[in-house]
Amino acid sequence: MTTQALYVKESSDDQLERYSFAERIWHWLGGLSYTYCMLSGLALFTPYLYWLAAVLGGGPTARFWHPWVSLVFLATVLWMYAKWLADLRITDIDHRWVEHINDYVTNRDESLPPQGRFNAGQKVFYWVMFWAVLVLLVSGIVMWFPEWFRPNFHFILPIAVIFHEAAALISIGAIIIHIYMGVFMEPKSLRAMIHGRVSRAWARAYHRLWYERVTEGTSTEK
Repeated sequence: MTTQALYVKESSDDQLERYSFAERIWHWLGGLSYTYCMLSGLALFTPYLYWLAAVLGGGPTARFWHPWVSLVFLATVLWMYAKWLADLRITDIDHRWVEHINDYVTNRDESLPPQGRFNAGQKVFYWVMFWAVLVLLVSGIVMWFPEWFRPNFHFILPIAVIFHEAAALISIGAIIIHIYMGVFMEPKSLRAMIHGRVSRAWARAYHRLWYERVTEGTSTEK
């Protein structure tokens, strides 16, 4: 299917629901809570970015709300885990998709293996964020309540700080790629997360296994 044909068909009213209202709410709640945690965390991470704290109401305010808002982000990640786990499992198809990553980068989508509801890149992004948030949670608890680990386990605090910073930087890198891919590389994905629906042509072109499953019920991922 040519790109021109795809966009012509996408202008029709023949739409499929890609994300429910609840899925979109949880996704954007996760995005907003992560953004706050990222900005407040960067403000507390280095004096060069402390000016961000002023935007967020001041240093003490950012320090107070940072761990609480992080729990909101954790809740969204866990909700997605419970809701999307079946669609997020890495399959043999995903391994084949990764082998063709150059085709994806160079927009030769016709050379890619057909994908399910989420492609391999989206799945990898989720699992990076999932494990990063668990590391952030454990290390963050140590940093939130350091008095629990004094005096016998005082050495745990600097270790927790290192792991917290490393996981935060990894998650920031992942979110930058996620935003770039959704906004610039495939803007239809962003619109789907806003409006909830995509054209049948788009679904068939980019997520054919999912398209066949929701329209015919004849395709499964293995």
